[in-house]
Amino acid sequence: LPDRPLPWDVALTAVATFRLSRLLSKASVTSPLRAPFTKFQGPQGPAELHEEARSEGAKDTVGELLTCPFCMSVWVASTLTAGQLLWPRATRTAMGALTALAGADALQLTYSALVAKTTGD
Repeated sequence: LPDRPLPWDVALTAVATFRLSRLLSKASVTSPLRAPFTKFQGPQGPAELHEEARSEGAKDTVGELLTCPFCMSVWVASTLTAGQLLWPRATRTAMGALTALAGADALQLTYSALVAKTTGD
């Protein structure tokens, strides 16, 4: 085990955790995975959905976890940290891809804001 995590690894883990947590808990593309445990409420932000947990016993608990990016972050960060210890090359490659996706999302939102500002939308 390393004596302590490198700052670069902490930053990479933070951004990858953010992106994967939102992908799992809010993205429209992953809604079929959440559907047995959630109820669709409507759109929420670009390519994201607002869903609420079903109030049916254990489905409620799982639904709460699946719709909360903050709750999901605990599990994602733990999994990525374990992955860095057990499979460092593969995990860092996946985290790099998630970090690139987060950067691309930021650029897409920035571009959309600039277009809206210049066209008056």
